[in-house]
Amino acid sequence: MTALQPSTSPSKTLYDTDYVKWVTITVEQLRQEAYAQVDWVNLLDEIEDMARRERQALKSNLRILLLHLLKWQYPPSKRTRSWASSIIEHRERVYEVLEASPSLKPDLETVLSKAYPTAAKRAVTETMLPAKTFPDECPFTVAQIMDENFPPEMIQE
Repeated sequence: MTALQPSTSPSKTLYDTDYVKWVTITVEQLRQEAYAQVDWVNLLDEIEDMARRERQALKSNLRILLLHLLKWQYPPSKRTRSWASSIIEHRERVYEVLEASPSLKPDLETVLSKAYPTAAKRAVTETMLPAKTFPDECPFTVAQIMDENFPPEMIQE
């Protein structure tokens, strides 16, 4: 077999070789109630991955939102419109994740505490300010983070 030929290893499944086709076939099998033919191992993995991706999307968007809130607050003299825009955009993305998966709302405080340290480290790198500039603990409450009128100085009358 040359390097240009696709592998025909018997251990490869349709899931491994053509994901979209695997999804199409799996959906059709479920619709037809052909449960014995369903690739349950990979289907269950995919369902678990869906929940992980939602949690990761929440954490990722919170991290960026926190980063730009920190950059907005420290130091105020260097504020940019792009930071304000990012705050608005990533707050909206957090809202969208929570709207699609309301069961994540009780986890918001925990996800926030996990996202903050990375946001603070990135703020140090991006602003070139000393690490001590940024609080060790998140200085914003969940209510503030989710409030479209926060920070108030970002809102133009």
